Amino acid sequence: MSEERGDGGGTEFARVLEQLRSRIADGTYAPDSHLPPQRELAEEFEVSRDTVQRVIRELNSEGWVKSRQGSGTRVVTPIHLRAPKKEEPRVRAALGTFIARAFAQKVVRLDVFTLTSESLNAHIRLQAERIRLGEVQPERIELRMLLPSRSLELPYPRAKQPDEDVEPEQGQESQPGHEQERKPDPEQHPGQLDQLQEQLRERFRSITGRHTISLRTALRDLKTEGLVPEVRVDIRYVPLAPPFKLYLRPGVEALFGPYEVLERTILLDDETEVDAIDVLGLGSTLTRHVNDEGDPDSTGSVFMESMQAWFDSCWNLLAEKS
Repeated sequence: MSEERGDGGGTEFARVLEQLRSRIADGTYAPDSHLPPQRELAEEFEVSRDTVQRVIRELNSEGWVKSRQGSGTRVVTPIHLRAPKKEEPRVRAALGTFIARAFAQKVVRLDVFTLTSESLNAHIRLQAERIRLGEVQPERIELRMLLPSRSLELPYPRAKQPDEDVEPEQGQESQPGHEQERKPDPEQHPGQLDQLQEQLRERFRSITGRHTISLRTALRDLKTEGLVPEVRVDIRYVPLAPPFKLYLRPGVEALFGPYEVLERTILLDDETEVDAIDVLGLGSTLTRHVNDEGDPDSTGSVFMESMQAWFDSCWNLLAEKS
């Protein structure tokens, strides 16, 4: 089956998906609002209705939207984008406000350990636009990011074995349009499971590569355009499967969140639906920890010291340069 392709060589599916993610992240489509009808989106992006339907199903599985037949597609705000409540500063902290605080400084310093950099990329690009608008004016940006080694066989995403299937709950409704998708049966085709697993790995590598390049380019362009005098982006790879994501502003504050492992359906580029074991980083709960300079024994100070030491040890002793 042929794929629709855009000017950059990527699939139209990926192009539309990234555009809609960005519009939700920057508030173009506000929480509790509805996406435009599929027909309008198809006309705007010059793609087929089928491509738009696939994109909406992917956004639904990632937690950006909720679709209901006859009611359209409603925008929901993933946890990492929600503003934290001041009275509960350590509960469900927001990555967006964390990154905004970092970019409000003259020197932006970030140490990050994550699975794909998808969440970080969206917020870095938003801050880059704020710099172009003159809202913030950092003089130096330093980013160190640790990602899992590209040769590492990760436990997720992983295609499920036939005997891993879980019976759906009574009365559970299928998603609109799913009845026409192709679901493989590895039990009938023994070699198919390995093939699906390789497709999932390639999809994961593509997502990681796309967002890493986007993030690096967004920051380096700021130096090229003369907006930030010094920019340094260092990315290294460690032989570790991330059980959590970690964002550090060295000596200041940290965000920490575990990746919850779950079962979900992943849509491949050839429209094959794969039942898989995966994690959804976009919906993971983040907690904020603040360094207390006046109390080195406080919970926040100890957390910051120990996690910074952990990050530095991985960076210096385990990581490979990109």
